[in-house]
Amino acid sequence: MNYHWNWGLLFAQPYAGWLLSGLGWTAALSIAAWAIALPVGLCVGIARVSASPSLLWPARFYVSVFRNIPLLLQMFVWFFMVPELLPQRMGLWFKRDLPDPEFWTAVLALAFYTSGRLGELFRAGLQAVPRGQRMAAAAAGMSEAQALRHVIIPQALRIVLPPLTSEFLSIVKNSSLALTIGVLELTAQSRQIENFT
Repeated sequence: MNYHWNWGLLFAQPYAGWLLSGLGWTAALSIAAWAIALPVGLCVGIARVSASPSLLWPARFYVSVFRNIPLLLQMFVWFFMVPELLPQRMGLWFKRDLPDPEFWTAVLALAFYTSGRLGELFRAGLQAVPRGQRMAAAAAGMSEAQALRHVIIPQALRIVLPPLTSEFLSIVKNSSLALTIGVLELTAQSRQIENFT
């Protein structure tokens, strides 16, 4: 087989505009989902190392649900099922009145899926901080919350930074699944170009 690739086609109008639009939607989707996933994942990670069963068990359940259900299925559940399970007025707002419901649905699905993964990442980072650091904070007169805020979490963030960047790249990659519910991100725009040429 001999293929003749016409790369100049990507820079011609309207295809270049489509690709730039798709790139913008991909960036917006990834950044919005990351902005939700990062604090939720940190809270879940802290709850996962908590000694309190009232925090530990819900955090375990959260991680089990959002980490183990495939992202594509979560996209469909958030888009098709959640509005039907909400009270009628809220469900109608979610489906009709919310601007760009496909985008916000994809943001929520991607954020909760990623936050389950980040929760485990932060849990591992918090457990990797040596026990002596907690003891030193307690000896300095810090409460458990102060030790967590000023000593443990900063060290854990340094430990989890490399895999955290990998998770951000995964969120950009996973944003391509948003095309299944109608978000015209980069993958959807490239498919549209393929169909037109």
